[in-house]
Amino acid sequence: MIAIRYLSRADVIAAGGADFRLAVEDVRAATRLLRAGEASMVAESVLPVSCDARENAYGLPASLGGAIDAAGLKWAMHRAAPLGDRPSITSATFVNRLSDGRPLGLVESALLTRMRTAAVTAVAMEMLPKGSIRSVAVLGAGAQARAHVEMVRALFPEVAEIRLWNRTAGRRDALLAEVFEGEDPALRPAETIRAAVEPADVVLCCTTSPEPLLGPDVVRAGRLVVQIGYHEVFFDAIDAFDHVVVDLWGDFADRSAKSLFKMYRAGRFEPGRVAADLAAVVVDGWRPPAGASVYGSSFGLNLFDIALAARVLRRAEAEGIGALLPFV
Repeated sequence: MIAIRYLSRADVIAAGGADFRLAVEDVRAATRLLRAGEASMVAESVLPVSCDARENAYGLPASLGGAIDAAGLKWAMHRAAPLGDRPSITSATFVNRLSDGRPLGLVESALLTRMRTAAVTAVAMEMLPKGSIRSVAVLGAGAQARAHVEMVRALFPEVAEIRLWNRTAGRRDALLAEVFEGEDPALRPAETIRAAVEPADVVLCCTTSPEPLLGPDVVRAGRLVVQIGYHEVFFDAIDAFDHVVVDLWGDFADRSAKSLFKMYRAGRFEPGRVAADLAAVVVDGWRPPAGASVYGSSFGLNLFDIALAARVLRRAEAEGIGALLPFV
């Protein structure tokens, strides 16, 4: 009999799914495999589920060789806002072993999605000189904003202050109450975007805004702005940065709602202007010159979802975590 392992959110956490350091290692390993030709992914399938461009179901397949040895599919449903007791995003990832096709398990993966996204942001932040990040602005108050606050605390102890802004102050304050852990680093509410961004060495855009929030005045020498959300940055602002960095430039540039790819489709950005992708950063050690302003656009690659899920499933199998279900 072949059995598959089912991991709930609690099981994923018990198997190390909430460890940011491990998530960063997964992202780096997957990126190296992609550069070496030992990993692949096909374009995501997008199924619109309403008239709102933010509301879609996504199918994201990928495979990775090497020690990860996995092929899988993440299925995610995105809504613009939570409905009742349901979160705005729900997702699950099914993983097979690549080498022999054995089905390994089904993993609740909304948490893993946030972990891999924040891990990519961490890799981008590591491009800056060590110790140079003292203040971080986080825009948004949803699950991605929370994950990024937690990531900064876990991986960047030199950060002295995180300023949090959200269009709705009530949601901002609710997140502040949930993640408050004293004064190290200080987590402060910002009443305006300007108040959040003004002192920041790094600005993390984690909103679902369909309209831009940041103009050219966000560009400053030595500052990194990472766009995690939707259409948060004006084209003129992107033009003003010294360097543009992406996790990957792919076919999704022809349909993504993110600012950089909208700019590309409007004829305002040529792919040749990309200074580095994630492989250049991870494998080649690309770093921006001292004092350069950098805009990072994080799309989120299928590879990382499968890598994190496979790692969690391996540990769950070793430690007997989760529920075994008959399969064949």
